[in-house]
Amino acid sequence: MDSERQHSLLAHQKNILSKIALGESLNEIFDDICLAIEEIIDDKAAKCSILSLDGKQLFHCAAPSIDPEYSAIINGVHIGEAVGSCGTAAHRNSRVIVENIETSPLWQNFKEVALKFNLKSCWSTPITSSQSEVLGSFAIYHDHPKRPSKKDLELIDYFVNFSSIALEKLQHLNKVENLINDLEISNKKLNAFTKVMPDPALILSEEGVYLDVYGSSEDLLAYSTKQLINKNVNDILPKKYASAIMKTLKKTLASNEVQVFEYELEVQKGLVIFEGRTTPIIYEQPGEKPKKHILWVSRDITLRKKAEKEIEKLAYYDPLTNLPNRRLLTERLTRCVERIKRSQKTGALLFLDVDNFKRINDSLGHSAGDELLIEMTKRLSSVVRASDTLARIGGDEFVILLEYIGENNEHATDEAAVVAQKLQRVFYEKFQIGALAFQVSGSIGICLIENINSSVENILKFADTAMYRAKVKGGNGYSFYDSRLQTLLEKQTELETDIIRAIDSNEFCAYFQPQVDVKGKITGCEALIRWNHPIKGLIAPNEFIPIAEQFGLIQKLQNIVLQDICRLMNQLTHLDIIDSEFNLSINISQNQFNSSTLKTELLNIINNFKVTPSRIKLEITESMLAHDPLHTLQQMEELKALGFSFSIDDFGTGYSCLSHLHAYPVKELKVDKSFIDNILNNTSGLSIVETIINLAKNLDITVVAEGVETQQQFDILKEMEIDAIQGYLIAKPMPFKQYLEWQKQYLIQSSATNK
Repeated sequence: MDSERQHSLLAHQKNILSKIALGESLNEIFDDICLAIEEIIDDKAAKCSILSLDGKQLFHCAAPSIDPEYSAIINGVHIGEAVGSCGTAAHRNSRVIVENIETSPLWQNFKEVALKFNLKSCWSTPITSSQSEVLGSFAIYHDHPKRPSKKDLELIDYFVNFSSIALEKLQHLNKVENLINDLEISNKKLNAFTKVMPDPALILSEEGVYLDVYGSSEDLLAYSTKQLINKNVNDILPKKYASAIMKTLKKTLASNEVQVFEYELEVQKGLVIFEGRTTPIIYEQPGEKPKKHILWVSRDITLRKKAEKEIEKLAYYDPLTNLPNRRLLTERLTRCVERIKRSQKTGALLFLDVDNFKRINDSLGHSAGDELLIEMTKRLSSVVRASDTLARIGGDEFVILLEYIGENNEHATDEAAVVAQKLQRVFYEKFQIGALAFQVSGSIGICLIENINSSVENILKFADTAMYRAKVKGGNGYSFYDSRLQTLLEKQTELETDIIRAIDSNEFCAYFQPQVDVKGKITGCEALIRWNHPIKGLIAPNEFIPIAEQFGLIQKLQNIVLQDICRLMNQLTHLDIIDSEFNLSINISQNQFNSSTLKTELLNIINNFKVTPSRIKLEITESMLAHDPLHTLQQMEELKALGFSFSIDDFGTGYSCLSHLHAYPVKELKVDKSFIDNILNNTSGLSIVETIINLAKNLDITVVAEGVETQQQFDILKEMEIDAIQGYLIAKPMPFKQYLEWQKQYLIQSSATNK
């Protein structure tokens, strides 16, 4: 590049960077970028345009030399294959060079309009963010067929990088434009902006010298601005910090790419965890030629990381007892099985269930039951060795994993029996709950873990089966798994047959439980399946859903629920008692979600009832997000594109993944009832709920509290700025007709109250 063009390039760069720093109009900055490349590029017939991507559509944000009529015609085009150069480049996230529009298959549907305006070639490059997200496209047109040179492409990449920086920077500036608009002169605007920026931004030379510091208070700096300016990183920071920073600077300059990373640094505020973002830039110092520098932006994520750790803890530990939960138990059991395969030794799994625990919950309430479980945890922990695992996997179910119990099965059987007897002794002393004392007992099932019996799923199932046998024998005892007795399997097979009969007899239906926001407005409702058994009466889902999933019947049950949802939606619409934001939720199981026919099943039913997908919210669990993330994201994006929205059900009780939640198209989190139960009498429960709400709001995700039963719970949740609640405080789940009548009466009462 000759000196005149290089000078012009630097001048344009300085002008563009200045406008980015001042937060000027996005369109004006992109106009400057287009005009700059048109001026510098070899062919003066070149015409540039910049388009931004909104959803799946491209919109013109700059095309100063192109006929406005052409820009208007293609404005809003949907990206995809064979959608010209720009639509294809944005879709592929890769550069597309079309030397001759008239003969290119990519322009088959658009060449008429291009040729009408004498546009014969088009080179398009996607504009991407620092996280490789497509933001738009950069295009150069010519009035004659032409292929770019290497210098042309380098120049394009240079300005495309500017476009990305400008777009991300200006998006951040928009957050504080209300403050900027109140300032009187441009100099005060910049000063005020940098003072209120939440993140410090530093300009460093290639040698690690601090040249400028912008934004944030000095609390987030290791030293004051005056102490930093013109000082070298190596001279002012401790060696462990300085070496890490210099390594990152060198990597940024070597790759010429944005680097994003996390690091800890002792600053004036204290030890802070930062998310750093380094960007290579051309920066001009007074009296010096422009050269490469690094823009370093640091965001304080200390509170976020602390909150994420609390959420992640929920993935592995039971919040009531702080014992390992099912997930952690499964991981340890898996490792134990692998070790046993190698060592040929024997372990054991003991499944303990409290006898008649439901009686305590029903008579004294869940808080009393929780007290008993906490005390039981203390007693069991005193018996279990440090090398073994005591876990709570739900309700009153405890599991003890003995990773090594004997050299052979006979020895292991004797030792496991000794441990079971020790565990039963913890029940000898009565449990004191308030003024009452209770004598409870436990039933224990034992499954030996050996080289032959090495299936993790079977070990848990067999221990559970053995525990059930101990209960059948009267409880307060222990029983070893006997492979000759398959009582549980027979019971499941019998239940499967009954479910098939019940489907044919139309015994399944949906019950509906409303969701209400803090102002009392009904925002939607959740559909819950129920079984009206002719002999047993109403059967709760937890008694038949696992069997339905195991034997492949879950899709039929979901179709029944979805049909009832559509009928209710049509009836509510006909009565004109809902607005456009009202939606109905349906639970989707792991098996359903993994099915390749899920989308077809959903669409067939709602299309038959003429219900739009935007009215349907699909409730999935956290563990489903953790299972095959790439497939899960693809499945969710496809369903979202159709109009369906997603809610995470029972949030916090399973594979908590809030740190990655932003990657999924999730609209809503539902805080599990177990946390709501504890917000009145459990400090950690209150903290967990508040953490979930705050983090979800930072991700612009709606939060719904499940199982709200008292006004006091609601008042606390309202103070936490919960979005909506669901629970007995509002209404129990109701069948179709009863729900319709309830909603009509609720609206009448609400209207009268508002008057």
